[in-house]
Amino acid sequence: MYHSSFRGKLGRYPPWPGKVVSPPKDLKKPRGKKCHFVKFFGTEDHAWIKVEQLKPYHAHKEEMIKINKGKRFQQAVDAVEDFLKKAKGKEQNSDGKGDSKGKKTPNKPLKILEEDDEDLSALKDPSEKDLTDSDPEPSTIERLGAGPGSGFKWESSPVKDDPHFHHFLLSQSEKPASSMEPISKRLKIVEEDTGSTSIQAADSTAINGSITPTDKRIGFLGLGLMGSGIVSNLLKMGHVVTVWNRTAEKCDLFIQEGARLGRTPAEVASMCDITFSCVSDPKAARDLVMGPSGVLQGIRPGKCYVEMSTVDPETITELSQVITSRGGRFLEAPVAGSQQLSNDGMLVILAAGDRTVYEDCSSCFQAMGKTSFFLGEAGNAARMMLILNMVQGSFMATIAEGLTLAQATGQSQQTFLDILCQGQMASTFVDQKCQNILQGNFKPDYYLKHIQKDLRLAISMGDMANHPTPMAAAANEVYKRAKALDQSDNDISAVYRAYIH
Repeated sequence: MYHSSFRGKLGRYPPWPGKVVSPPKDLKKPRGKKCHFVKFFGTEDHAWIKVEQLKPYHAHKEEMIKINKGKRFQQAVDAVEDFLKKAKGKEQNSDGKGDSKGKKTPNKPLKILEEDDEDLSALKDPSEKDLTDSDPEPSTIERLGAGPGSGFKWESSPVKDDPHFHHFLLSQSEKPASSMEPISKRLKIVEEDTGSTSIQAADSTAINGSITPTDKRIGFLGLGLMGSGIVSNLLKMGHVVTVWNRTAEKCDLFIQEGARLGRTPAEVASMCDITFSCVSDPKAARDLVMGPSGVLQGIRPGKCYVEMSTVDPETITELSQVITSRGGRFLEAPVAGSQQLSNDGMLVILAAGDRTVYEDCSSCFQAMGKTSFFLGEAGNAARMMLILNMVQGSFMATIAEGLTLAQATGQSQQTFLDILCQGQMASTFVDQKCQNILQGNFKPDYYLKHIQKDLRLAISMGDMANHPTPMAAAANEVYKRAKALDQSDNDISAVYRAYIH
């Protein structure tokens, strides 16, 4: 099937191959016309698509390939063909098997999805009954209806010239299992019967890879490990960016790439519609706003300030109050990731505060990240970010402890890593960090001093909530020892050295 082109607020969406899958059990089907829940080949996107917006895949394949020359589209077509080939092989292998009479399920044609209005609905063959959670998923490839258990894995690849991007909003529902549901970049909200706000699933990607940059003037303060990659991607995607950094030399490269130079944080905030900042810690974040020639002096009614630094919720509350007291609009948006992910534009953005600012930042978040979450009131993103970094920091310390214990007991560290990467804990993070440790490469991808700061802030947050954090406390002590051994400006994996000295 194809999802046909339409023009929405964020640009034109081309036809796109997809298949019907079972929606999450806690995701309600939109009211109105009959629809299917669709997963798009070559992406992690999904949407409710209307029945009448379908066309057969095979009949329109060549026509669509001529229209769409993008790399991502070709990858999607390749994924379809690979899927068809594998399914055909399985079908041939199962001939005569299956039910007792050897009958095969009749094939049904693939469809093309068409979207011609702003109301994302759904897709299905009119001859079929509505899909529900209890409906069995047909197994034939032509139906394209294999559910999560089908063995077909939907993966994304970081092709930045054709990005896929997801937005998530925090539902006000009290059901924890359904608090996060993907929505479109237009952030369409629907009211359910309960009266609580929940989110309608919709296609969330500019599938043809073209991000239409906002016409708002963007400011960016702080060009460290994370900020540098973010600004570079903002510029690549056509945003007008004014930069400032405490050490001005770091601005030179971005000026060459087309950025403008701001002399002070106040000047940047005054010149720009939306000003982002990404600095090291709560003190730096406060000083940037409230210090001499700080952001606050440039804030006027309607100006937007987006705090991307990983800080404590109390700092966020304070910054939000002072910005809004001047008529400004505030959003926090710390990012989960590393220098490499920042450079690749594949960060995960956690946002909270003024949702209209979140919407205004849509093209910026697409340029810098693969996914964004809107978590409600200001402070929630800081809390979530600290919890995530607490887990990551503790995990890294445990991995380092395992590597050094292997060595101390006469085991091969490389074999330990090989075994680890074949098990349930296998991940790119584990593999890369361990390989770097074994190679003695501690070039910073995320500063050790920053993960220790995050652990400290998470522990403090636990204290205020009267919640125990003994694992984080133990890990924090190991990172403090690593800092005492001069590892602050190395990567978080340098916590390894705390165990060998």
